[in-house]
Amino acid sequence: MSLLKNLKSANSLHDVAHLLGYEPKALAYILYKKSNLTKYSQFSIPKRTGGKRLISAPYPQLKTLQKRLSNLLQHCIVEINSAREIKSVLSHGFRLKYSIMTNGAIHKNRRYVFNIDLSDFFGTINFGRVRGFFITNRNFNLKPKVATVLAQICCHDNCLPQGSPCSPVISNLIGHILDIRLSSLSNQTGCTYSRYADDLTFSTNKRNFPIKIAKCINKKTHEWGTGSQLEKIISKSGFKINRTKTRMQYTNSRQDVTGLVVNSKVNTRAEYRHLARSMVHRLLKTGSFQRKKITFDEDGNPIESIVNGTLAQLNGILSFIDSVSVFNLKIGVKASEKEKPLKKSDHPDCNEKVYRLFLLYKNFYAPIKPLILCEGKTDNIYIKSAIKSLLKYYPNLVGKNKSKKIEFKLDFFQRNATTGRILGLTGGTGELLNLIQMYKVESKYLAAPCRKQPVILLIDNDKGAKGLFSYVSGITKSKIDKKDSFIYVTDNIYIIPTPLTSSGGDTMIEDFFDKKLLKSKLGVKTLNLSDKGFDSKKEYGKNHFAKYVIKKNEKTIDFTGFKPLLDRIEEVIRDYKKRII
Repeated sequence: MSLLKNLKSANSLHDVAHLLGYEPKALAYILYKKSNLTKYSQFSIPKRTGGKRLISAPYPQLKTLQKRLSNLLQHCIVEINSAREIKSVLSHGFRLKYSIMTNGAIHKNRRYVFNIDLSDFFGTINFGRVRGFFITNRNFNLKPKVATVLAQICCHDNCLPQGSPCSPVISNLIGHILDIRLSSLSNQTGCTYSRYADDLTFSTNKRNFPIKIAKCINKKTHEWGTGSQLEKIISKSGFKINRTKTRMQYTNSRQDVTGLVVNSKVNTRAEYRHLARSMVHRLLKTGSFQRKKITFDEDGNPIESIVNGTLAQLNGILSFIDSVSVFNLKIGVKASEKEKPLKKSDHPDCNEKVYRLFLLYKNFYAPIKPLILCEGKTDNIYIKSAIKSLLKYYPNLVGKNKSKKIEFKLDFFQRNATTGRILGLTGGTGELLNLIQMYKVESKYLAAPCRKQPVILLIDNDKGAKGLFSYVSGITKSKIDKKDSFIYVTDNIYIIPTPLTSSGGDTMIEDFFDKKLLKSKLGVKTLNLSDKGFDSKKEYGKNHFAKYVIKKNEKTIDFTGFKPLLDRIEEVIRDYKKRII
């Protein structure tokens, strides 16, 4: 039975509890025994457009409950849309695969773009509206007792609180009737409509903007107000207009929708990109950068100050700019291909070049701890498990914090779609050669006083390393001996090849496991370490070996074979300390 059918057939708190993975007593305790005064903590954050926003953050157990309800409802929405063959949406906020980019894209290249905001969006959706929706909505038609429990889970102080994981999905469900009515009005008047949370946008290429939606109040100041039909629909749907944020944007000026420019393509604002570039430039030259910080005095007046920014904050800014670029690159790509990561560009634009320099700085030029970069993600699992198992032998690599939890004294590079596309780090020895080449060229832009930690490229000592050894030999002007414990390349870059066999034979990292472990079966399947593929019916590969054999059983596996490799890591750390003195 589907989740939606299970929810519709529920009759009591007992049924709701089991649907959400709770014992009825545990759910009842959260809802009825826990004091209302302790269910939420409240604080204010500054709004981008000024003023403060009150956040009501649920305590951990309630937050987990709300997340589960949110996930349940989102699965129900997928079922409803699938059954009704709905392939597009009017609301782009808080939905998987939808964003401010998809919201802005449908308003590109328009003569007029009209924006309005709803006032106190979550606050206008009260307990009664939530409960009533689940009872009367034809897609749900829940039993009154069940609807009451759901409303009790997601409401606080008789409304949807900002800060609850439930509020976004509930607001979309209740706001859907508004979307349907405004979409109908837009179709009648030749406009396009979309909503992102409380932000409503209408656009058109008609010579005159429809007065049912908006009317010009003052031609000289270009002041516009909402049309009577639009106001009637919003009021009838139980919402209010925030009249301070009503604006009309013309094609001959900058048009933006939910913070993105949409005149010709979806893009971030030019001044936002320029600010990001200036911060990156300062970081690369000095090792720090500054940003504006807004705080509020006792009367709620904003106070602007200049503070030092963090790498995480700058990464967030650059990641956002990059996400918009990726969105544009994937326009026109088949739906089946859109989820696949993009390849590294041979002709990166300015934004990509800036992001690349930042990622090189953050990950390799100024790592906080010694950094290990392996050929693939499975190697990370091997090394981490080995270090944890041999903890007492390597106090310089790992320890325990005050809570007695394992704490590594080095970092492991984590690949993702962004580092694969921007830096070309997708796996294999060839990528490490490219990284060294790139780092050597780009390091001329990195003048900040860093490089206080070594970056260790850990590779298999086999035929695949031949090209890398040849290139490094050219850089260092010396012959590479595969027997060496490590190779100092340049700046803070080192290479550690896996130790050769006692007879001088090639090795790969899996050779340091006990041979019996390499014969481990997963069901009836045996391990195949080949990079050229395997018979999935009879064999399993490195990823499953790392996850389901090594990581799962790391407490009982003998990692003694990894000691020579870990010894080499310690050697590199000691060697680099001597170089920077």
